[in-house]
Amino acid sequence: MTSSQTTPPQAPDRIYRSPAGIAGGVALILMGAWLGGDAVVNGDGRTPWTVLAALLLVVPLVVAFTIRPAVFGNEERLRVRNPFRDITLPWGAVAGFRSGYSNEVLVETGAKYQLWSIPVSLRGRRKAQRQQLRAAKGGRTPTGASGLPVTEPRAPGDQAMDELRELHDTRAAAESSRGEVTTRWAYEIIAPAAVGAVLLVFLIALG
Repeated sequence: MTSSQTTPPQAPDRIYRSPAGIAGGVALILMGAWLGGDAVVNGDGRTPWTVLAALLLVVPLVVAFTIRPAVFGNEERLRVRNPFRDITLPWGAVAGFRSGYSNEVLVETGAKYQLWSIPVSLRGRRKAQRQQLRAAKGGRTPTGASGLPVTEPRAPGDQAMDELRELHDTRAAAESSRGEVTTRWAYEIIAPAAVGAVLLVFLIALG
């Protein structure tokens, strides 16, 4: 008699993105589509082609720096999606995290990668401190994003970094968290932007 072994389902990713960045990116794209569409429809001569080339250059860059950035963390690895690269880091290869003017993940080899989707927000920290003060005056215990009590004010970016540090601390020694760091260039962003840049330079050179 043989027994079959089933693999337990993998825990879903924790996803960290910047709502403000996404909203800003969508607004810029809509504005560009409105202005660019008008120029394409009503423009004369090479103007429509120049505008299309400019949009082909600018839109991927807007997407890269606003909508695309994200950080995905599960029990085995951390995946960082930055404007032009995807970096996959098994927890065993992560040395730690650092928060300064930006949030970064440090690798055992000495490399470091910025976490674009988790910005450092001094305004967010000040807001969290004000909430803490109001809660203290009202005799209430402040809670974090998960609803659990917190002992000190934490901005959303700082809370995200705390969660990533906790994941790293608990999973770094696991056998399933071993492996090499891999990177992939975001050619779906780079290629159209490069084509748009070449076309724009060519059209401008034609005068």
